[in-house]
Amino acid sequence: MSAYDPADVRISPTGWVAEQAKRYEESGGTEGTDLKGSPCLLLDYLGRRSGQWHRTVLIYGRDGEDYLVVASKGGADDHPLWFLNIRDNPQVHLRVGTERFEARAEVLPPQEKARVWPTMVEVYPPYAEYQEKTERDIPVVRLRRV
Repeated sequence: MSAYDPADVRISPTGWVAEQAKRYEESGGTEGTDLKGSPCLLLDYLGRRSGQWHRTVLIYGRDGEDYLVVASKGGADDHPLWFLNIRDNPQVHLRVGTERFEARAEVLPPQEKARVWPTMVEVYPPYAEYQEKTERDIPVVRLRRV
């Protein structure tokens, strides 16, 4: 496992994600902080096979002091890679706006997901159609500051 250094994190290979992550980080969290009006954070997570740190941009909602993210992958039938990695290694690093901190990821159980799902759909309405187009139960993950 490599030591965490925010300057040495592998950014998502997806073009728009990489561009937004770079703008978000290089601006110190003052630019690239939303996607079509929905708030975004940077999630740095440890690769379960590579042992390297990776970064992606995710839309988030709030539940009290905690952050919530949705493992939607646009309604695909398989989970996004970041989700598989944080399920195995729940210690993550976040940048939310200008603040950077450590957090712990927890996949919400069905009852908790049902409680917060309407909030997440309000934050980003396409989540509702993503869930409709796949048989996969799209997970919601709680990110709690440590």
